[in-house]
Amino acid sequence: MIENIKPMDIEKRSFEIITELLGGKLLEPQNEPVIKRAIHATADFDYADTLVFSENAVAKGLEALRGGCDIVTDTQMAKAGINKKILGELGGTLHCFMSDMDVAEEAGQRGVTRAIVSMERASALPKPCIFAIGNAPTALIALHDMIEKGILVPALIIGVPVGFVNVVESKELIIRSQTPHIVARGHKGGSNVAAAICNALLYQILR
Repeated sequence: MIENIKPMDIEKRSFEIITELLGGKLLEPQNEPVIKRAIHATADFDYADTLVFSENAVAKGLEALRGGCDIVTDTQMAKAGINKKILGELGGTLHCFMSDMDVAEEAGQRGVTRAIVSMERASALPKPCIFAIGNAPTALIALHDMIEKGILVPALIIGVPVGFVNVVESKELIIRSQTPHIVARGHKGGSNVAAAICNALLYQILR
């Protein structure tokens, strides 16, 4: 039966259905909004089991956003999906260096991915950053390397690249690290999931 839903109520009804379909599954209250928004973006209930949160990851992400941190993405798609208005009102800026010509040139000269060069470029930003990675496992590997060398201290890593080559392994590097993180264990993820997790945090502060 088709439900007659007003446009402004569609999202609310979607989250009601997600709650119903989750049944009696218990979710950590602080993680619940993030998990449900990832499911909302994908219609994939596996995220209720595969999203891994470091201790107080959500609280640390919220604290960073309230403090005006920036967000760095590894795709223009993720950048497009994140609520820039709220981030801007909090004093933050959204960055994606993947399409910069000099990034592409340097990556070609060095024989590395643009994601690696983009993360190196982001490490020079003057403010704390949340890194939202939805596509490139090499971005996670580069972040891990810079963290290990003491070059970078991310406010939070959202590690949800999708795919098969080095995807699982790069996510596990972040899960084993001491850096605050929200990671989608396994092969699933994507730019839409990275953006959804960022928005789940932003919407808890302003809407």
